[in-house]
Amino acid sequence: MSIPDTQSIAPVLDAEAMPSRHVYALRLWLSLIAFLIVAMILVGGATRLTDSGLSITEWQPILGAIPPLSQADWQEAFDAYKTIPEYVQVNKGMDLKGFKTIYWWEWAHRSLGRFIGIAFFVPFVSFWLAGYIPKTLQPRLLGLFFLGGLQGALGWYMVKSGLVDRVDVSQYRLAAHFGVAVLIFGYTLWLIFDLGQTKREAAGSKAPAVVAGLVLLLVYAQLLAGALVAGIDGGLGFNTWPLMNGALIPNGLGEADPWHLNLFENPLTVQFNHRVLGYAVVVAAVLQVLWIARRPGNAPLRGSAAALAALALLQVVLGIWTLLTAVPIALGLAHQAGAILVFAAALYNFWRSLTGASAVRDQIPAKA
Repeated sequence: MSIPDTQSIAPVLDAEAMPSRHVYALRLWLSLIAFLIVAMILVGGATRLTDSGLSITEWQPILGAIPPLSQADWQEAFDAYKTIPEYVQVNKGMDLKGFKTIYWWEWAHRSLGRFIGIAFFVPFVSFWLAGYIPKTLQPRLLGLFFLGGLQGALGWYMVKSGLVDRVDVSQYRLAAHFGVAVLIFGYTLWLIFDLGQTKREAAGSKAPAVVAGLVLLLVYAQLLAGALVAGIDGGLGFNTWPLMNGALIPNGLGEADPWHLNLFENPLTVQFNHRVLGYAVVVAAVLQVLWIARRPGNAPLRGSAAALAALALLQVVLGIWTLLTAVPIALGLAHQAGAILVFAAALYNFWRSLTGASAVRDQIPAKA
């Protein structure tokens, strides 16, 4: 990981150039967007857990916002679903009532994506016309809007993978879709952190940023591993802990040929990797806390590092509980929400290590 020169680190906005009411308004707006992104991720998780993602077999970014309004419309949508492998091989015999249940989950997921686009674009234009958005921030916000549109297209690319030759979407595309969603969430948080920060000279050592950055990358890798587990329903098997198939290192981890496919397509290996990465995140987060405690110059990072370690440990406990109960929807979503929280904590810890700032404490002076 390439770490910027911390001597020159300064937030994107000069606090003196922005009235406090502008900062607060922009933070409130972007916080709403971040909340909606998390809601979108969780609804997507529910869509996956209820096997609803293939219920809508076409992509209509605008007209698709209107659900079936008549019995004929519902029957047409149901007939389209009956042509795909998931219905033929898995859900054959499903009635219209059952179809409506899975349809509404997928419709809600897509509609929330459309709503996020509106919730971003309308306030953006309003704030821009009102002079609330400085020129340095405008391209970063437009980049966020562009990423949101790209994510919608990636979502359809994922769905397409399950409409012809498979009974489910590709786990590779699902992991990519989820991974981009997490990156968009992280980018939004970073904008919130930067807003209203005063310029400062950060510590000269790059070591804290390197350590925090590596922990952040490990957390992100763990999230992608979790998406692969979800993509192949890997959590529905091997529901014991701490052993898998009666062993700490179970037999069968490399039975797929070629070997590298085990990392992505062997349910045993994919779940094993997810477990190991979970342990690694906890160990790395705890070691970071201990390392910071031994270096007086890193004292400002103690709080964020300790919070990350505590959340990572709680997430492992929640993950074990979810596994032992064969991934009920409520626990599955709670585990996904916990993963997002751990990522947010790791991102904040990394941001603190780069800037030496606090997104809560170091705000701009109150003024009109």
